Amino acid sequence: MTKKKNKSSIQRRLIPTYVFLIIWSLISVFPLFWMITAATNNTVDVARGKIWFGTEALNNFTKLLNYSKDISLWGTMWNSFFYAVLQTLLCLFICSLAGFGFELYHDKIKDGLFSVLLLAMMVPQVATMIPLFKMISSMRLLNTSVAFILPAISTPFMIMMFRQNSRNFPVDIMEAARLDGLSEIGIFFRMYMPVMKSTYAAAAVICFMNAWNAYLWPKVVMNQPKAQTMPMLIANMASGYTTDYGMLMMGVLFCSVPTMIIFFVLQKQFAEGITGSVK
Repeated sequence: MTKKKNKSSIQRRLIPTYVFLIIWSLISVFPLFWMITAATNNTVDVARGKIWFGTEALNNFTKLLNYSKDISLWGTMWNSFFYAVLQTLLCLFICSLAGFGFELYHDKIKDGLFSVLLLAMMVPQVATMIPLFKMISSMRLLNTSVAFILPAISTPFMIMMFRQNSRNFPVDIMEAARLDGLSEIGIFFRMYMPVMKSTYAAAAVICFMNAWNAYLWPKVVMNQPKAQTMPMLIANMASGYTTDYGMLMMGVLFCSVPTMIIFFVLQKQFAEGITGSVK
């Protein structure tokens, strides 16, 4: 009886906590819900603040398909997907290789270089945009995938993330692998990468979302309509004299779906990688 009373009293004390969490969960989910419902309404209903589903979803989708004569919606989606996937793969490989080297092969020069990388995290992107643009322009790489990807394939944050999580990597198996004749490159590909898969998943989510949602840098180096990405297309929809909010929210919904899929598929590995778990 005493145990049942204690259990029931604990449950009663947790009721305010549950109520608080439910309320904040609803508040957090509401913008996503409103985006979906707004994509099914016309401009007038969206401007009035209607927050329930309408009947204009097909009409908004048709207008979105016919919005630009220079490039289709699917072409813009393909540009964003291609740039984001390629940038993610290159960033994962380069930053994980750097983090692997910084953590598992210590010396004073590497530690000093890593300190410089940490200082580079404090420099805002806007401060480096003009020099980067001059470099890209002088190499005649404007409106190419290289211009989009090159500045982001190696970032101090990703290198630091891999280095910090590499501290949990079991060094003993490296010594055993060396005794068996495995090279350092073999250790990286055949041992380090499988063990650090949770970190790779977390980094993949971050890299993909950053690449997919990138706007300012692509706007600077991609000045041709055929090279534009989804964030650029949505910005163009919102910059006219009159804005069709139904079509705009349909475009925002299309732009949000890939990142939501990536996150939901990798959410477990993302949580493990962020907390530094190694398997």
